[in-house]
Amino acid sequence: MSRPPRSLHDLGLHEIAGELSSAGINPHHAKALWRAFQRENSLDLASRDFSPPLKRWVEDHVGEGKDFFLDAPEVVSETHSSDGLTRKFLLKQRDGQTTETVLMGYDGRHTACVSTQAGCAMGCVFCATGQMGFVRHLRPGEIVAQVLHARRVLEAMMPGRRLRNLVLMGMGEPLHNFDSVIRALDIISNVRGIGIGPSRISISTVGVVPGILRLAKEGHPYRLAVSLHGSTEEERSALVPASKKWSLAELIAACREYGAITGKRIFFEWTLIAGKNDSPETAQRLAALLHGIDAHVNLIPLNPTHGFKGIAAAESSGFEFQRILLDAGFPCTFRQRRGIDVAAGCGQLKAEKVRAASRS
Repeated sequence: MSRPPRSLHDLGLHEIAGELSSAGINPHHAKALWRAFQRENSLDLASRDFSPPLKRWVEDHVGEGKDFFLDAPEVVSETHSSDGLTRKFLLKQRDGQTTETVLMGYDGRHTACVSTQAGCAMGCVFCATGQMGFVRHLRPGEIVAQVLHARRVLEAMMPGRRLRNLVLMGMGEPLHNFDSVIRALDIISNVRGIGIGPSRISISTVGVVPGILRLAKEGHPYRLAVSLHGSTEEERSALVPASKKWSLAELIAACREYGAITGKRIFFEWTLIAGKNDSPETAQRLAALLHGIDAHVNLIPLNPTHGFKGIAAAESSGFEFQRILLDAGFPCTFRQRRGIDVAAGCGQLKAEKVRAASRS
């Protein structure tokens, strides 16, 4: 029985070398193939000037109806923010499911915000993705392809400009799709390919404790961001249902263990919601909760979504919240907001569900 077609974007360089070797081709040719569709972002391998053995292998094995394909999601829509710095893409995967990806510009740098799942099972009440529910995990190649798409767009906008930063803060919970996420990031950070440095890649989690501990114990080099949003069990569980599975106490203990093992700073994300988690007392409890952790707190004024009636905290409340944390010795900054007018901001990404999804 023949195996179903596979995406070359799902495979690491050594796996591609193995495929060539099994076909009787010198595995050294894998570097040229990898460079073509990863570093040089080619979607037309048949036209490349490969060595004759590699060219024959590509002609015989890569393309629709063959052993391998390239992930090249269709752009259903592209929306430009009035800030002039943000573009949001609705991308259709091979099974018809759509996901969203965002390209954001800052002073002298660009960041891609990519999705790791279609939908999300965590159910955070103020998040549009959580409101749509979970559909499926994305494959490694579907994650990699979002970065490659952002690079193509950036190159067309600004020839020679590199995509320097990557955040896994789009649709989905990255640590719920742990293995595919890590495989994708290992591909993305490979210096022979896309080459985004691990220190410029951030994994954002709502607090999946086993995944946080795995990141630490397996020695993965990427930055960790934890969406906290509450300073007590009651406060947090009202906003983040996952807190009922992994309590605030368990989460903070995992963060302390992560810090002890890795020696790395953790970025804590805090969405400021009026009357919910923006009081001075909450800020004081948060400072006590994080005591002894190498932490940086990112404050994010609530972005509007149709499924949540809360409103963003007043600017004065946010500044007082920040002052308390700064006085307690924690670096604390407001996240630069991008693309709010086109629902490209934190917590605003969503897509239609395709239930009858092929997993090819």
